[in-house]
Amino acid sequence: MKTIVWDVDDVLNNLMREWLDRVWIPQHPDCKVTYEQIRENPPHQVLNIPMAEYLASIDAFRSAAGSELSAAPAAMDWFRTHGHKARHAVLTAVPLRAASIWAGWVIKHFGQWVRSFNFVPSFREAESLPSYDHTKGEFLKWWSAGHVLVDDNVASIEGAKALGLATVLVPQPWNRASGSLKSSLEELTLLIQ
Repeated sequence: MKTIVWDVDDVLNNLMREWLDRVWIPQHPDCKVTYEQIRENPPHQVLNIPMAEYLASIDAFRSAAGSELSAAPAAMDWFRTHGHKARHAVLTAVPLRAASIWAGWVIKHFGQWVRSFNFVPSFREAESLPSYDHTKGEFLKWWSAGHVLVDDNVASIEGAKALGLATVLVPQPWNRASGSLKSSLEELTLLIQ
């Protein structure tokens, strides 16, 4: 049975869209940037703000509303139909202070299928941590248990490919991939048959 390694943000949920619509735009009504115009992640340059301001805002959103985020409907539908056909692990990049929130969110929505929650800590000034892995690729090399990576980050996809994993890139404005989450999950279904 193959093991699928899932990213969380903007794959299993819609974090960036929710943050932009629920926090950034209401707090900055003069901002005319739409979700589709977020061509970089992190989007601080698109929004014309310092990286620290973006990180503070999205981290506050994760802490305050993260547990309330809905699962992406297409992902939930896929798990209900195909989840039993593979083993599932999560590998996300979040700051340490958000990891427990995201772990709870994953178990709440996908715990029927996901048996492993893993994270590579995203750098934050206030956190001093031992440095084991800097990228998802480095983690996957050490872990050596995955067969397929599902992610929206091109660098993570490339790191997994370099290790010989199959990959599924989830289209988002910042990776300029065509299709949808649903079409990406159809591709995933073929990989695990």
